[in-house]
Amino acid sequence: MQFGPTPLDDAQGAVLAHTLRLPGRVLKKGTVLDAEAIAALREAGKREVIAARLESGDVPENEAAHRIGEALMGPLLARTRAATGRVNLQADAAGLLVVNEALVNRLNALDESLTLATLPNHTPVSAREMLATVKVIPFAVPGGVLQVAEAVARSGRALAIHPFRPLKVGLVLTELPGLKESIMEGAVEATEARIAGLAGQLLPPERCRHEEAAIAEALARLKRAGAEMLLIAGASAVVDRRDVGPAAIVRAGGRIEHFGMPVDPGNLLCLGRIGTIPALVLPGCARSPKLNGFDWVLQRLFAGLPVGSREIAGMGVGGLLKEIEARPLPREAAPRNAPTGAAPRRPRQVAALVLAAGRSRRMAPLNKLLVPDNKGVPMVARVVANVLDSRARPVIAVTGYERERVEEALAGRPVLIAQTEDYAEGLSASLKAGLAALPPEAEGVLICLGDMPLITGPMLDRLLAAFDPEEGRAIVMPTFRGKQGNPMLWSREFLPEMMQITGDVGARHLAGKYADRVVEVEMADDAVLRDFDTTDALRLNPEFAGRR
Repeated sequence: MQFGPTPLDDAQGAVLAHTLRLPGRVLKKGTVLDAEAIAALREAGKREVIAARLESGDVPENEAAHRIGEALMGPLLARTRAATGRVNLQADAAGLLVVNEALVNRLNALDESLTLATLPNHTPVSAREMLATVKVIPFAVPGGVLQVAEAVARSGRALAIHPFRPLKVGLVLTELPGLKESIMEGAVEATEARIAGLAGQLLPPERCRHEEAAIAEALARLKRAGAEMLLIAGASAVVDRRDVGPAAIVRAGGRIEHFGMPVDPGNLLCLGRIGTIPALVLPGCARSPKLNGFDWVLQRLFAGLPVGSREIAGMGVGGLLKEIEARPLPREAAPRNAPTGAAPRRPRQVAALVLAAGRSRRMAPLNKLLVPDNKGVPMVARVVANVLDSRARPVIAVTGYERERVEEALAGRPVLIAQTEDYAEGLSASLKAGLAALPPEAEGVLICLGDMPLITGPMLDRLLAAFDPEEGRAIVMPTFRGKQGNPMLWSREFLPEMMQITGDVGARHLAGKYADRVVEVEMADDAVLRDFDTTDALRLNPEFAGRR
């Protein structure tokens, strides 16, 4: 093919490279110039045009695209008519798209004139959805190149649709004391939606104690009910292949094939089988409808594809599905790969407590909460201002010791006051007074200490961004270089236990009890470790030095 400036005397039969607007007429890019078109060009004062002239053996773009599209056809595939050198391939049925990446790469490496672009491998698709596009780049392809490309395309199945099978799925929900009913309901709703989206049917769920024997019995009942796949949604996340859920699969006559997966969220998935029936212990994120590693495994099982250790180990590339603040150096907040039309997640409603009722015994006779910084702002007022600079609402200050002076320091700020007469009993009394004042709509509570004035609003917002009880992040704890700090963010589900705490202690010990529900957020500086309990602490900080 020749390309470039072409005298009009040589242009008949050539393909116009760029659209030209003439008086009373438009010649579009790709027009094959005939005698009438050339006459119009002469009348408009043109002497030459940029055009492509096909040589012997060249195949025009639409014919070339059509032939490549035909060579790529297979079961459950359809194609569109060739136009502007393009043919689109579509699915004839819902299923999982499997792409032969090596074959596609071979085809694309043959010649720059031919391209094939596809959806990502293992993409779930619906009927009539576009899977791939063939695009011929120039206006023609050399015949020899096209013949080789057709042979490559026919050498294997570049694209294959594996239809979803209408499987019956059994779900076991395990229970522990204090687990909110809404969490159980959310797990059922999310699972049912996933199953229905893959043409399956969810059998009536079985609920039982979070114990090996009880789960094994529930699995047996679901098998008898005709389950072709078994799922276990544990009240507590699985942390080992010998944990309660996997042990129940073995007790029910099954085996564990793989624990864990290189997909986040979804790391804590356990894959087993009872006979030929897949049996999975779900990660905590499966309670959420958002994409996670469980979706990838479920889609392949419904499509009848093999899923074992090898397949799961191969999911790591592209397995970072979601950015969260708990990971260091988060990317931009707007997800570039979010599905078109996906609704943004509703921000969690998180209230903040500022505990400001203590007697400040280690700094006596000073009340540390009233010590001003170098700008004259009392410490407790600075803490409250920082919390108000975050997204947490409402902000509730708990007062007790010298409450009139503390409340005066907070005057004029949009903060609620909760008073405790039992402040002498220690931290737990302040905590319970604040928890009792929480509004019913609060899904979580950020517990801030009145003597930690260096923690800023953006730091607190990082904690709020990591909070997602449905995905197992129900307790959020800041760290600096691995050391745990304050403040901590707690899901409302822990309030009953927190209200039972006594003495001069807070709720941190509960984080050890519910370790599987904790997420740590690494901070850039040590503000989350620094409180001001003593005059030495004041002296060592330049923002308070000289204000004792």
